[in-house]
Amino acid sequence: MQIVAEGGPLALTPAAVTASTAPPARIGPRGRHSGRVRLAGLAAAVLALAGMCLLSLWVGANHLPFAVVWRVLWHDDGSSAATIVHDLRIPRTLLGLAVGAALGVAGALTQALTRNDLAEPGLLGVNMGASAAVVVGISVFGVTSPAGYVWFAFVGAGVTSVAVFAIGSAGRGAATPATLVVAGAAATALLGAFVNAVQLLDVTTFDQMRFWDVGSLSAPGAPALAATWPFIVVGILLAVGLARPLNALALGDQSAHALGAHPHRARARGALAMVLLCGAATAAAGPITFVGLAVPHAARAIAGPDHRWVLPYSGVLAAILLIGADLVGRVIIAPGELRVGVVAAFVGAPVFIALCRRARLAQP
Repeated sequence: MQIVAEGGPLALTPAAVTASTAPPARIGPRGRHSGRVRLAGLAAAVLALAGMCLLSLWVGANHLPFAVVWRVLWHDDGSSAATIVHDLRIPRTLLGLAVGAALGVAGALTQALTRNDLAEPGLLGVNMGASAAVVVGISVFGVTSPAGYVWFAFVGAGVTSVAVFAIGSAGRGAATPATLVVAGAAATALLGAFVNAVQLLDVTTFDQMRFWDVGSLSAPGAPALAATWPFIVVGILLAVGLARPLNALALGDQSAHALGAHPHRARARGALAMVLLCGAATAAAGPITFVGLAVPHAARAIAGPDHRWVLPYSGVLAAILLIGADLVGRVIIAPGELRVGVVAAFVGAPVFIALCRRARLAQP
């Protein structure tokens, strides 16, 4: 094979073809600097999360000077301030940390598996499926503790995930991002109506669920954290272990096979991780939406599309957002309190509208 150059014919060998089509190697100081920037950004996010946790321990309905909070944090002297910090604010903060990380990682995982920037467990009906199963556990089986909620939440999240995917795949062709969102919206509406009907017909169930149903970190506390944190840790580890296969899946199934990934196996593991994360988070704090939608976009804006960075960024940033939303809910109508699920919806809904508008404007 020859091509004509300015100085005459030039032989184009197979090695030259390979060299010309290969992507440029990221070597030298620039590539290392990019990794350092990502790592520095993640470290800054972790520091911001630590500061948000300190604010969560300091701010509350009972005003405590920061010096007092810092002292009793390290030395429980049995005072009323120590009781407030250790029995109320520390469990609440740790629960927000765990639930926020779970929702952020689950959101990034859902968007990667569906290849849909508008996907989020809450929008796909997974969280509402977990809620409906918890309602059944409370109303029919008399479950009263988070340790019991969590198993019903897993079943509900798993069944809803399968049903939404089956509905989205019905008809011609495979499931598309649009059909999955529509199927999720339909499942959310149906399950939401079921949850509301049970609460209206059963006063006991309504009394037990009225704060949990809008998403709250105040009521469950330490028991919810103790019952759900092992599942959240396992789900996050499963998701992080899928980072490389998710990068391959972003290129399509055929390219993923060529790169040595197994798309069906990766999707099955991803679905298991999503069920663990969404089920545990919903059982602990109720259905909290939009956190898993907004945060992965911020993570990708900072770290790029590489899921080895997107997943940890999403976990840290979502924890910051959820604890921050809880803080806003504590002070905005003090001495009352606005539930964290309501504040998160106020933050996430405009993001969802902006994403929908951007997707519509991008269409030819």
